[in-house]
Amino acid sequence: MKLEEACKRFNKISGIRFGELFSPSDMESIIINKGKTGQLLELALGMRLSSANLDFEDGELKTNKCNANGKPKETVFITQISSIIDELIQEKPFEKTHLYEKISNILYVPVCKDGNPRNWMFLPSINVDLRMRKFSNLKKIWESDYYSICRQLKKHIETSPDGFIHTSNGQHLQIRSKDVRDRSGNYHPIYSRIYGRDVSNKNHAFYFQKQFVYDIQEINKG
Repeated sequence: MKLEEACKRFNKISGIRFGELFSPSDMESIIINKGKTGQLLELALGMRLSSANLDFEDGELKTNKCNANGKPKETVFITQISSIIDELIQEKPFEKTHLYEKISNILYVPVCKDGNPRNWMFLPSINVDLRMRKFSNLKKIWESDYYSICRQLKKHIETSPDGFIHTSNGQHLQIRSKDVRDRSGNYHPIYSRIYGRDVSNKNHAFYFQKQFVYDIQEINKG
């Protein structure tokens, strides 16, 4: 499915409470599974999506928990960094990075989960396409954030007492830890070929901070 088509589908059903949007049997499934986002999207789009393929043919899907006014309650996950740590340390050109591929064309879907699941609803989605002129300043922010974070990570590795990376922030982008223990109770360290050692004892990921949501909402109003 194309991102533009998905955007239209979501916006047609935005503001409709889940109790009205989904069948009683679907609602029971949602309640049992605590409203897992992948399942909600699958039902809303009328298509079969797997947990490994929630993206569209021409862009990425980003969802976020919010209140009824669209105020974000969480940051927005982008991508894990264990496989790209060295390109970050080397400051690979922004537009050639895995990160840019993940954020250059986004469908942002806010999901209001206030109260009973029957009262949950999708709010109007926003297509953030960096090729569009109105998002040119956003691209500059993300590019600046990217290079700043790359330098922060390198500084942490070289100067922190533990020699590990730590939370690194830009205006919109952030890198922080994201990991779960394996069956043996261990986390997943990040190894750098450049330094020839682990540069973290657990995985980390890129996130959009909440300011990202406020800013794209303002751009979209304009």
